Amino acid sequence: MTPPFTTRPDIRGTFGVVTSTHWIASAVGFGVLERGGNAFDAAVATGFALQIVEPHLNGPGGELPVLFHEAASGRTAVLCAQGTVPQAATIARFRELGLDMIPGSGLLPTVVPGSFDGWMLLLREYGTITVREALAAAIDLARDGHPVMPRVANTLAGLADFFATDWPTSGATWMPDGTAPAAHELLANPETAAMYARIVEEAERAGPDRVAQIEAARTAWREGFVADTMFAYLDTASVPDMTGRSHGALLTRDDVAQWRATIESPVSGTYHGWTVHKTAPWSQGPVLLQALAILEHIDIAGMDPDGAVFVHTVTEAIKLAFADRETFYGDPAFCEVPLARLLDPEHNRARAALIAETASLEQRPSRLPGFEHLADAFVERAARDSAPDISPLEPTMAHLTERRGDTVHLDVIDRWGNVVSATPSGGWFQSSPSIPGLGFSLNTRAQMFWLEEGLPTSLMPGARPRTTLTPTIAEKDGTRLALGTPGGDQQDQWQLIAFLRHVHHGMSLQANLDAPLFHSMHVQGSFYPRAAKAGELTLEASFGAEVIDELSRRGHRVTVVDEWSVGRLTAAERRADGRLCAAASPRLMQAYAVGR
Repeated sequence: MTPPFTTRPDIRGTFGVVTSTHWIASAVGFGVLERGGNAFDAAVATGFALQIVEPHLNGPGGELPVLFHEAASGRTAVLCAQGTVPQAATIARFRELGLDMIPGSGLLPTVVPGSFDGWMLLLREYGTITVREALAAAIDLARDGHPVMPRVANTLAGLADFFATDWPTSGATWMPDGTAPAAHELLANPETAAMYARIVEEAERAGPDRVAQIEAARTAWREGFVADTMFAYLDTASVPDMTGRSHGALLTRDDVAQWRATIESPVSGTYHGWTVHKTAPWSQGPVLLQALAILEHIDIAGMDPDGAVFVHTVTEAIKLAFADRETFYGDPAFCEVPLARLLDPEHNRARAALIAETASLEQRPSRLPGFEHLADAFVERAARDSAPDISPLEPTMAHLTERRGDTVHLDVIDRWGNVVSATPSGGWFQSSPSIPGLGFSLNTRAQMFWLEEGLPTSLMPGARPRTTLTPTIAEKDGTRLALGTPGGDQQDQWQLIAFLRHVHHGMSLQANLDAPLFHSMHVQGSFYPRAAKAGELTLEASFGAEVIDELSRRGHRVTVVDEWSVGRLTAAERRADGRLCAAASPRLMQAYAVGR
């Protein structure tokens, strides 16, 4: 029997696989494996390369969640490099500025940049290579340039006037001659190259010990020359943001100096014999577990994975799970998240019974005893009329406009069975002005908080934002699957679809990632202006008219988008016998899997 056509081959082997949202970064990571590094080494080098080749989607000033499995110990864990809210960033402070919502751009919504410390912690604890080896490719790419993707070139061209008038430091970084690069021209960032090269030099002054070098690099970032340069700018800078006014940063040297990335246990759930691991509810990670817990009570295996019944049922489960995300999730160090109750099988049997033949246009969070006030507060927030005009600086799905930021993703598995799945984000050049002397922008992650008291996501100094960043590792009978995607609120929606097709419908990894995708816009947005669009469902045209018409008949408010325009999933799998497989979405024509 002839296998079905796929846009790329399933990458198969036994030595190692790397898949990421840019082909150059995947090649960098696989090169590390070829030179004897493990999956942790390869992930770190891939992550730093992604900062350079996808600067509109992530950067050194962003954040990082990592799910990983260490083969030697059998441990699956989470590395949290999500920075925290500055001590000066209080609800009262924002109210003094006349704001009732945290803007999505500029300096005001910045939290501690966590990505660098997170990668260094992963390298120290589980890697084998040096700081120099980890940063070598990123330095080369930033110094010598890389062929800029058309999407990046178009984004910069669209921002040229804004950079020239409002964020001149960004113009100096990305358009030093005053013009945006043309597609496929070499785009360099000499300031970031010099920053990373100096970090390597300072690391090596610590002596030959690898761990001492890594600690010296971490110090150079949070307390040394990087912090000095960062705050030489931030201490006086004030720039325009989405409010139409200029604001400075609330971030201070102490905020950065005192923060550290951490390693913690994952939140886990089961589904048809699989154990699925996610980040804790300081991210949206557990929402995938909730959706699976609902769908456990429905015969997904009996549905056509490209059919209307599948799309309708999964969409309705997404709506229920995401209503609970928005009601209950937050940094568990600062609020009580009733996750055990939300994942309880009997509770989710009742939630599954709410799924009818037609689409619900209501927000239906769980009404848990003692938490009813949070459910009521969410329903009220979701009903608000959000601002209709969204700035081109808002981070959201890449297919909507080339001016918006997003996220990157990578999955790595090595010959020893180590698995890494990471979703770096933040610090894209649309979000915040470039820092002179460093060449990168800061994150805007505080926009995910509310300026209202008493909520799990109320703005609180020291708290982690409830992010959308959410890698996945799932395992069954010795097989491990790593999975993830950019896409903000859509990340766990697209991963859910891919995982269900993987579990129930026998698709190869690449066939799965080629299949049509959809997502609900009914969920309340995590990014400014935080809109919830009741009943809205976005589908790729490749589902076909019959499916689209049936979903409209069921009451979904359907938006049809172009084929190959939704999602940028990557995935890698290791079977119990050591066989490896990896795949990458063809969408946007940049993600790639490599291996042997």
